[in-house]
Amino acid sequence: MARNRCDGLLARVDFPLYALQTLTNRHILVAGGGGASNTGVANGFEIFELSHNGSRFVAEEVMRYETGPNVVMTCAVRSAGNRIFLTAGQESHCQLYRVNIKMVDPAEMRRGSFRAENGLIRRRRRTVSENNDNIPKKDSNSNTTEKRISFEIRSSDSVQTDFGEDPLQRVVRISHDGKFMATGGIDAVVRLWSFPKMQLLCELKGHTKELDDLDFSPCDTTLVSIAKDGLANLWPTSSQAPARSRGPLLQITCQPPNGSKYLFRRCRFGLIEDKKNAFRMFTIANPLARSGKQKGLIQLWDPKDGSLQKTVVVNESLASLAVRDDGRFVGIGTMYSGSVDIYIAFSLQRVLHVANAHMMFVTGLEFLPVRGYGPPVTSRSEAALLSISVDNCVAIHSLPCRSMMPAWMAIVLIIFVLFCTFTLCSYLGI
Repeated sequence: MARNRCDGLLARVDFPLYALQTLTNRHILVAGGGGASNTGVANGFEIFELSHNGSRFVAEEVMRYETGPNVVMTCAVRSAGNRIFLTAGQESHCQLYRVNIKMVDPAEMRRGSFRAENGLIRRRRRTVSENNDNIPKKDSNSNTTEKRISFEIRSSDSVQTDFGEDPLQRVVRISHDGKFMATGGIDAVVRLWSFPKMQLLCELKGHTKELDDLDFSPCDTTLVSIAKDGLANLWPTSSQAPARSRGPLLQITCQPPNGSKYLFRRCRFGLIEDKKNAFRMFTIANPLARSGKQKGLIQLWDPKDGSLQKTVVVNESLASLAVRDDGRFVGIGTMYSGSVDIYIAFSLQRVLHVANAHMMFVTGLEFLPVRGYGPPVTSRSEAALLSISVDNCVAIHSLPCRSMMPAWMAIVLIIFVLFCTFTLCSYLGI
């Protein structure tokens, strides 16, 4: 039985949200915007710091960076020590940003003395749900005199990554070792780049329609791409870049249980616990037909041979997918109701359902990391899943730790067993 719990709204921004990334164990970045039209809706990034006050998660704005007329539809992050590389899809180009981590005094942050490169200053503020205005800003066990993390964002190189008739980069991913960047867009070509220099290494041509998603395997040996042609292609990404003429290692098509036509929507790899360099692959898929009740699919694959391991049918079309960095949990977001679910990765058993988490479809999901940079957020949750939507909201959904039997129930059970034992002995005359 799925446990129902929603921590709810963390923050509300003034532009639609399309991309979500974690920068550290307690810092998240959201991106989006209103586009190039003169609507007055901003384009850019906002960074929030998360904490837990003992009863719920709290978000504080750290900084904001506006990108002018360029809406950010997709982005990827990779850390290298105290420097973070951020790549953002802006129309036909991929823009590289260098994000420097700074340790500063809390008083200095409250004065709003940190300036983005474009001159925009934002004061740090608490941004929690309106019905929780008295929540403190720090963890109960934190030291207010300690330095806090802040960020400095500087734009760097930009490269064109899509060359279709109406070019648009739809997805960008960075390998875990930070050596490669993969991009895909309208022209149906997967491009592999060196990173962070962003020099084109090769073009992988195995799709006939625009790309929807990409992901690198945890050990960076494999890249998976999915597109609107219904294919999931697995490509080699060893230290030697794949040859231009080399085809995919595997080509997978969706295998629905009812025989209907389905198209992959998102793909993610996930680690297998207690197994070195072993990983699974997860996909979500939606029916091609637009009539009738739309039911989505979550599928678990063996990426070594492309065999399907498990399928779960969901009573709604799906929009987004995330896997926690240790591979234990999978999160999905729906297309119409804005609901969010968490599943156990190896069994695809649902353990949390949050109905109507957003007013519109879920555009991005990310788990709070357990292996990231800096101290983690301390809470009583087994997992915490962040979600965003074009409703301008950032929400968090926590999975309570699975506890043992309550003490009172154990005492009642012991008394009941002793009573039954005494009654049986009396009946037998022992």
